[in-house]
Amino acid sequence: MTRYALTIEFDGTPFHGLQRQKHGPSVQQSIEDALHRITGEDITLHSAGRTDAGVHALAMRSHVDLEKDIDPFRLSEAINAHLRPHPIAILDCQIVPDDWHARFSCVERRYVYRICNRRAPLTFAKNQVWHVAQPLDAEAMHRAAQSLVGLHDFTTFRSAHCQSNDPVKTLDRLDVEREGDELRIYAHARSFLHHQVRSMVGCLKLVGQGTWDEAQIGRALAAKDRQELGLNAPPHGLYFVEAIYPEEHGI
Repeated sequence: MTRYALTIEFDGTPFHGLQRQKHGPSVQQSIEDALHRITGEDITLHSAGRTDAGVHALAMRSHVDLEKDIDPFRLSEAINAHLRPHPIAILDCQIVPDDWHARFSCVERRYVYRICNRRAPLTFAKNQVWHVAQPLDAEAMHRAAQSLVGLHDFTTFRSAHCQSNDPVKTLDRLDVEREGDELRIYAHARSFLHHQVRSMVGCLKLVGQGTWDEAQIGRALAAKDRQELGLNAPPHGLYFVEAIYPEEHGI
């Protein structure tokens, strides 16, 4: 068996998420079906993270094990050919050691959430950003976000359907930056709870519009109660940016 690491870009709009689903199309199923047509093998795609329906990825890292020995460039070209017309692209493919695992070897996952903050409706960016017409104070949002950085119990910011055994996570970065009409919220951590990024962004939006004061973010966190969550941001503004691995892997 040869293990191949894939770097995957996808538009999550038509999918029910990255992972294979019984009730609708997924990114995983699309790639596994493409690989089956190429190799005739039944293959499982393992990925660094999970994404909900409508969430996008700029560089998701995944791996597959193949019995056939195929040149990585030829394999990526073949997968891309079989993926058409799905909005999925294999950006890179390389052979990796058998002990490298897309999920378990990952030491940090990075997301960005995009908000288009303007009165005018969306055209090209529809389903790619969260459209918020009311003016947002990005600096206030950034200041409030810092109370979430570090080791905390994020029960308030997790989905009721979250399967994680422990709500305690370490958030390495949560920055809010504005460039013109767009706000970008950068979230970095080794791992996240289900809906954690979207829940944090939703509450920061309330700070930005003045519905919450900056200190309310910290109070919501301290409550450790999902009932204290102010708002869950929609999925289509969220992007998986990249997965970070130890330097010794060379990936």
